[in-house]
Amino acid sequence: MKIFKKKKKFFAIGALVLVLSAVTLVSFTDRDFKIVKSLDIYYTLFRELNMYYVDKTDPEKLVKTSIDGMLSSLDPYTTYIPESEMDNFKFMTTGQYGGIGALIRKSDDYAVISEPYESFPAQKAGLQAGDIVLKIDGVSTKGKALDKVSELLKGTPNTPVELLIKRPYAEQKEKKFTVTREKITINNVPYYGMVSDSIGYIRLSNFTSDAGRDVKNALIDLEQNMNAKSVILDLRGNPGGLLVEAVNVANVFVPEGQEIVSTKGKVKQWDAVYRTTNSPVDTKIPLVVLVNRGSASASEIVTGSMQDLDRGVIVGERTFGKGLVQTTRPLSYNAQLKVTTAKYYIPSGRCIQALDYSHRNPDGSVGHIPDSLITAFKTENGRTVYDGGGIKPDIHIAPDQLSNITVSLYAKNFMFNYATLFHSQHDTIAPPTKFNLSDSQYNDFISFLQGKNFDYQTSSEAELQDLIKTAKQEKYYQLARPEFDSLKVKLAHDKNKDLRTFQPEIKELLDEEIVSRYYYQKGKIKCSLRDDPQLDGAMGVLKNPEKYRAILQPGYNVNDTLEAAR
Repeated sequence: MKIFKKKKKFFAIGALVLVLSAVTLVSFTDRDFKIVKSLDIYYTLFRELNMYYVDKTDPEKLVKTSIDGMLSSLDPYTTYIPESEMDNFKFMTTGQYGGIGALIRKSDDYAVISEPYESFPAQKAGLQAGDIVLKIDGVSTKGKALDKVSELLKGTPNTPVELLIKRPYAEQKEKKFTVTREKITINNVPYYGMVSDSIGYIRLSNFTSDAGRDVKNALIDLEQNMNAKSVILDLRGNPGGLLVEAVNVANVFVPEGQEIVSTKGKVKQWDAVYRTTNSPVDTKIPLVVLVNRGSASASEIVTGSMQDLDRGVIVGERTFGKGLVQTTRPLSYNAQLKVTTAKYYIPSGRCIQALDYSHRNPDGSVGHIPDSLITAFKTENGRTVYDGGGIKPDIHIAPDQLSNITVSLYAKNFMFNYATLFHSQHDTIAPPTKFNLSDSQYNDFISFLQGKNFDYQTSSEAELQDLIKTAKQEKYYQLARPEFDSLKVKLAHDKNKDLRTFQPEIKELLDEEIVSRYYYQKGKIKCSLRDDPQLDGAMGVLKNPEKYRAILQPGYNVNDTLEAAR
């Protein structure tokens, strides 16, 4: 009897422990249970879908689509990288890959060489911009996506790849080229030089490995060998890259030990402060940083730190507004997850990240920022700066807006194709800074366009179409039909007239495209700087030392853009 009572007491205690354990289990693993439950639902759904869906399914495509959809609900930068895309990812971070050293674009059913890099395998083998790639190692490229063509071109350095090329406007239409692949390393600084007797210029296109070294070497050469007394760092269109290289680029202009950026995240291991670790090149040389809506991430760290430290004047447009840190995490089957783990904070304490995802421009950059989301911060000198998204320049200068006809001609590759024709007819041209398409050559371009479809719609025509649509919905169209018809006639665009009206801007882009055929990337950049209002504004600041110093002091009116640039 005593034994039975002891057993009963033992079972009661055991039952109590089990109940408490169950409560504890639910309390501490409720989130884990939801994960297991969701994954089980996903697995069973996928199994049933794959088994019973009326048409044949592609399991890998279905899974990738579901992964992409899941990650898109978070932020634009948390992405899944399958094994097949790892080469592209490595190129984005290192600037290196094994290949022929050329950009390609799509034209009808085939890929076309759009830009062979100077001194790289494609250019050394004789490939030219405009060459149509018909076959790669005997494999037809017809109908293949660009990423598939790119995979065929890439490979182990020192291995050959045979290309069957169709060259437009040449006597021998098809020709085979054997190109020996190399380890391709794209320079972060595609061009630097002097834009006046005393003003140096550095174009920084990426923040891959050694970006800081490339900027450092460029500035040393400008100062020691070209007599530069001030410098413009052009970050327009630079999408960013490695955080450490942003610190290294800033280090060229600020002392060792200076905080440039800090990161803060949910997991404490991603919290860090990044300071400069090397001796600078020059902490006194007057500096202007050129930016636009395409300047993002690492570009914004450099731009924001220069502004917060009052080290330079920022000219251009508000930057993109990407202040999120991504870290790669390994997945099975050699895939990777690029996941947002923290946010960037620049020296004043403000965050670069756009706080409002609902008010973005069409290109994804920062749009309207409600006042309720903006907080004021102070620079080292006491100037007031704001967060809310991106870096607002000290001097705002918007680029010239291209006309609709110019955009249409460029987007439909008519400028590119004419440059291919021009190159086939002219062995040499004047240097990039002096080449100008003559009026007779521009007339040749107009003749080249005859019979080609490059129609477009002006903003006025688009607005009128919307008004007509609304009038029809509200039953007012018939009442005002004569007036609408009259407006249609008056607002209708004339392509031939527009080719003359917008000749200057069309010629400007044609000049750049043609120059690139003879002088490659450096030449194209030099040509593009000839008529550049943002560059002119930057030079105006550096040519006026008093205004330059005034901008970096408290009380300067950042809206006084035109006066500041004079």
